[in-house]
Amino acid sequence: GKLMRKSNITKSCGVSAYEVFQFLLLLVFQGRNLFHFLNSKRKAQAVSKNTYYRFLNDTSFNWTKFLLLLAAKVTSAFSRLTRPERVKVFVLDDSVIKRNRSKAVELLARVYDHVEHKYQKGFTLLTLGWSDGYSFAPAGFNLLSSAKKSNRYQEISDKIDHRTNGYKTRKESLLAKPDAAILLIQRALAAGIQADYVLMDTWFTTEPMLAKILRTGMDAIGMVKQLKQRYNYQGRAYTLPELRRFVRFDNNKNIFGSIIVTTKTGIPVKIVIVRNRNK
Repeated sequence: GKLMRKSNITKSCGVSAYEVFQFLLLLVFQGRNLFHFLNSKRKAQAVSKNTYYRFLNDTSFNWTKFLLLLAAKVTSAFSRLTRPERVKVFVLDDSVIKRNRSKAVELLARVYDHVEHKYQKGFTLLTLGWSDGYSFAPAGFNLLSSAKKSNRYQEISDKIDHRTNGYKTRKESLLAKPDAAILLIQRALAAGIQADYVLMDTWFTTEPMLAKILRTGMDAIGMVKQLKQRYNYQGRAYTLPELRRFVRFDNNKNIFGSIIVTTKTGIPVKIVIVRNRNK
């Protein structure tokens, strides 16, 4: 309740905001849909459906702040249960939320699906999590539309007050994915959530992204695609396959070997060659 009040998630009358939130959260863990529940035989257990929909649509609520406050509290509790030297990480990930049958959804966009290698109608769910290897906690998210106006089917509703948290969230959904990712990291750090590295997949592991993460004071660990980018080693530039001949391989381990190189702009990186467990 205290974290909700700090995030401006309150109700002036009727059933409390905490009770409404608790009910909606329990539906998620039960795998139930609000619409179906309110039209089922158990609907007597709920309050008016307008109460829930007004709660979910309230643009004054600061859900970003609530999640950060909750994550800071939870991760602090987890950290007290482990050794101080245990490595903690942020996990950056994205997935496509398909809405191929939708037409009038606010900020609906044409987004690229890296799994299916094609464009989909929907959104990109960008998430930031925290982990110490034992536990995991969500630390931030952004349901991205598209930074390109030409890829958006719908814009922000003109009924939204520009002064509200809801409007600010909608504006952030128009950020480019790398910028949105850095904003999530910066907010998590500012909230006091401690981590040693940012873990990310191949899409995020680019030189500009590495530079932005380093400017937050963190290091990054990411998978790298074998593209045409070159790395500097002993005064010469090499591609990833070319660097393999400088690595002393140990075929009996999951980590075959590693080599320290620099990127085109001079960022030092360690390239670690590991066994592909998917093969």
